[in-house]
Amino acid sequence: MKDRTNHKIIDCTIRDGGLVNNWDFSVEFVQYLYKCLNEAGVDYMEIGYKNSPKLLKGSESAGPWRFLDDDFVRDVIQNKLATKLSALVDIGRVDENDILPREKSPLDLIRVACYIHEIDKALELVQLFHDRGYETTLNIMALSNVKEGQLDEAFEMISDSVVDVVYIVDSYGSLMPNDIHCLVTKFRKHLQKKRIGAHMHNNLQLGFANTLEAANHGVELLDCSVYGMGRAAGNCPTELLLAQLKNVKYSVGPVLDMIENYMIPLREKEEWGYIIPYMITGMLDEHPRSAMAFRRSAAKDKVLQFYNMLTVPDVKG
Repeated sequence: MKDRTNHKIIDCTIRDGGLVNNWDFSVEFVQYLYKCLNEAGVDYMEIGYKNSPKLLKGSESAGPWRFLDDDFVRDVIQNKLATKLSALVDIGRVDENDILPREKSPLDLIRVACYIHEIDKALELVQLFHDRGYETTLNIMALSNVKEGQLDEAFEMISDSVVDVVYIVDSYGSLMPNDIHCLVTKFRKHLQKKRIGAHMHNNLQLGFANTLEAANHGVELLDCSVYGMGRAAGNCPTELLLAQLKNVKYSVGPVLDMIENYMIPLREKEEWGYIIPYMITGMLDEHPRSAMAFRRSAAKDKVLQFYNMLTVPDVKG
């Protein structure tokens, strides 16, 4: 690992990990996580989504971290420390009237997630959040499925925008380290005035390796989650990143404390991480939704059956 001190870590345990347990985290859990992340020197804690329950089906069953309310966040994090707070929004799922000016909000950073065909709409939101005083990122999802020409067109729009950071997102956990190197090179060439971020999934056991590859080639913002908790195969583990980055401000001990007291018991109730159906969707460069559904079925360990369902014509589950 190159000796760089400009990296910043964004822990996504609550936001991405909430996709595992429907954001059913207790206030105590989130408060302890914030304490541990701050003690570990983590730069940002992504405390959830800032989407609107009015714009998303099934909102009544989700925990409060799925639809963040500023007053609720302020009550949970009463003593805000060095670790900043982040939230993510999706195109078509956020009500701009719910986003107060930054000086009236506990949030520091708002990240906009979009697919390649939504770049124009995403940048409109970025401009809005920028004007209201927030740090901003643009997270381009499913890059493994994006065609060269689409990316070039997106770069033209992004380069002229106000967005602070542009993210390389391996949504399907299908990219290899050489793919990350190529993408970072391309992003840095076309977006010379922008900072770059990386969000990796672990379907092929490469979430950590791909994050390090990105970091070694100048990517500044690095996403992760404690104990790798995240949708399906999960993310690059925060504890591994803290242990590996050459920066004296980071300490792995407090995160190990969080794992011992909260994550290990949670892992006994909820499932995430490297599991073969998730590996198969990563290998095939597909969204893990089919694997997630299969893992909820009675045949969840029939991994050859699942593989055949996705690769052999006329084979059904």
